[in-house]
Amino acid sequence: MRLFIAAAAAVALTIPAVAADTKVTLTGDNTKITWVGTKGAAGKHEGGFKTVTGAAVVEGDALARVSVEIDMDSLYSDDQKLTGHLKSPDFFGVKTNPKAKFESTKVEKSDKGSTITGNLTLNGKTKEVAIPAEVSFAGGTLKINGSVTIDKRDFGMTYGGGKIDDPVAIKVAVEAK
Repeated sequence: MRLFIAAAAAVALTIPAVAADTKVTLTGDNTKITWVGTKGAAGKHEGGFKTVTGAAVVEGDALARVSVEIDMDSLYSDDQKLTGHLKSPDFFGVKTNPKAKFESTKVEKSDKGSTITGNLTLNGKTKEVAIPAEVSFAGGTLKINGSVTIDKRDFGMTYGGGKIDDPVAIKVAVEAK
């Protein structure tokens, strides 16, 4: 019997431990979502969102899924008057759509980086987006740097057609433990 217990213990010690999933909390302190909107030759405006909540799940050292909710009232821009207009029904309609959300459906890793695909709900409309990103998890810190361009019309924003460009660049930067 002792021989059996010793053999079982030896086998147990040689089997690699299965790493538990790691859940990383995302907040406005460790997750930055910014945007750039352009208006042809007239220039551009930049801004972002201050209040973000969510979580990312890492399996081993690979990002498995991510979910983020954005408080749309935390929207800011480089022009205070523009910030107010962006919160109006012409754009985000913050009173009727106080939250935006991104929920990943898959994360694919390749030799060129990762692609985080998921559903983006913005202004009450949902569309699938694929975000090319650099993703790493080391020393308990998750880092994600990605960017995607969306078409504001896909989310019901048609104001300023012809004066305001429809593509909007969005950047995501995460450094969270």
